[in-house]
Amino acid sequence: MRITSVVARWGAGSFARRLAISVPYIGALVALATIGFAIRRKGPLGGTVDTGLNAIPYLGAIKNAIELFVGDFVPDRPPGQTSPPGASEDVLGALEIRPRVSGSPSETDHDP
Repeated sequence: MRITSVVARWGAGSFARRLAISVPYIGALVALATIGFAIRRKGPLGGTVDTGLNAIPYLGAIKNAIELFVGDFVPDRPPGQTSPPGASEDVLGALEIRPRVSGSPSETDHDP
């Protein structure tokens, strides 16, 4: 074996080990990036629980694999429900969970 091929194999193995160590952290970052979407879809409690389970390194992967076959563990809110039962509008306002209304002033008042 030449020195270059030995060094290349060592470098590839070193990179693979570093990548394997960082995979759980990357999964947690992805889960945190999607927390807003999950809260809008499942409600404040359901979205937080779902994201928390996804952020746990191996448990999140197992949960998602099972959900492929049996459906969501944490169900989505009903389509017409704008806020979870019993939640005050102040809490939802602090979380910025509002249904989008087409034709709102922020969407129509654009100056060319």
